[in-house]
Parts: sequence; C-alpha cells; structure tokens
Amino acid sequence: MSELNQVISDIKLLIEKYKPNLSKDQKIRMYKILNPDVDDYIILGLKIADLEKVAKEAQRKYNPSFKSAMQIFKTLAKFPVEEYKFVAFFFLDRYKNQFTIDIPQFFKSEYFPYCHTWSTCDSCCIRVLGPFIAKRANEDLAIQTIDDWSQNESLWLKRASLVLLLKIVMVHKDFNENYVFKKVEYMLYFSKENYIAKGIGWLLKTCSKYKPDIITEYLLTNRKRLSRLILRYASEKLPQDKRQLIMEK
Repeated sequence: MSELNQVISDIKLLIEKYKPNLSKDQKIRMYKILNPDVDDYIILGLKIADLEKVAKEAQRKYNPSFKSAMQIFKTLAKFPVEEYKFVAFFFLDRYKNQFTIDIPQFFKSEYFPYCHTWSTCDSCCIRVLGPFIAKRANEDLAIQTIDDWSQNESLWLKRASLVLLLKIVMVHKDFNENYVFKKVEYMLYFSKENYIAKGIGWLLKTCSKYKPDIITEYLLTNRKRLSRLILRYASEKLPQDKRQLIMEK
C-alpha cells in the first residue's frame, strides 16, 4: 500500500474511532442545521476538537512532504463526507509555513467544487486560508482572490469571498470602508440566496466591531433596500437603540 493510501486509511480509522453514537433526532437536527446541497452527503457528527486530533495524529505519524500532503488533501476533499473535508484542511494547515501565492487557486480548484455545506466553506476560510491571505505581504493576493471568487458562479465561492474578507477585517481590526461597501453592493445582486445574505450580514457585523459609527450610518442610510435578514445579522453587535432604528423599515 502506498503512503498516500496508508494515510487515508488511518485517517478513516481514526474518524471511525471518534465517531459519536447519535440518536435519530440528533442526526435529523444536525442535517437540518448544516443543510448540505447534495442528497448523498454524509455527516458523522464528530467534534471539531476530535477532527483536529485526527489530522494531528496522522500528520505526526507519517510526516509526509508538503507535496504529498496536498495529494492527501485532494483525496479527502473529494469524499462526500463532512468530516473528511474538515480533516483535509486541518491536515494541510499543519504545512501553512509552506503556503505560497498559489494556495488560493489550489483551494478554488481542489476544494470548493466538493464543498456542500456552509460549515466546511466557512471553517476552511476562517481557519486555514484566511490567515494566510490576511498577511500584510499578501494584500494584493487577498484582493485578487476575493474579487475573483465573488464573481464566480459557485454559491460557495461567492460566500467564501465574503468570509475571507471578514477574516481579514478580524485579523487587521480595521477595514477600507470603500472596498467593503463596494463588495457588499455587488453581492447584494445575489442576496436572494440565503447564504449570501447571511454572509453580507456577517461581514458588516464584523466590521461594526471596529468602526461602529460607519456601519451604523451605512445600515441606516440603506435600511429600506437591505433585507431584514441582512439588517438583523449586521446590527447584532450595535447598541440596542441603534439596532432598533435600523430594524424600523
């Protein structure tokens, strides 16, 4: 058995080891929350901490090269199993010191075609890809990636562009309001999609932590044309009196 197949086999065994015994009601609730966009998707219900353990144990045992780790990632990402996808990007994240400017394109082509839930979309961006492109030296790469992904037909790449942007805001604790509002205005064309609307709201809520007055003004000025879902998410961290004004449509 090749090293790649051995690593994949061990990861499957480790996932089975940590798999919880869920009741029927727990499974129904889990699928309802994660709401995969394909019918044959499998969700086992492992905790994030256990998935990180799986990635850590497998990586330490075999310590493959970065090139091999990318092949392991590509193999795991293709499985229609939530937990395999999490382990895929947790495994690759252990090589983040070897990431290059090609890594966003790698995720775009090798991960997102197989992304079927908001949880794998968001966690991948927040935990792995976002911290890399949020580095000051990668500012041009970040803008290029966000602009490119926002224009893609894929729902998940569109949402990922918003999540990457909010992660950058979180890392820098600041943002260029002209760029953020321009991106929001563009994404509003697609906001009939629930996950895009929530992504817009989440982005604005994140920005409100650092420039609350600017976000408040934007929401008040545009509250008549923004959906209640966006307004509700975006104003969540604002003072109650401001939030009440924003929600008065």
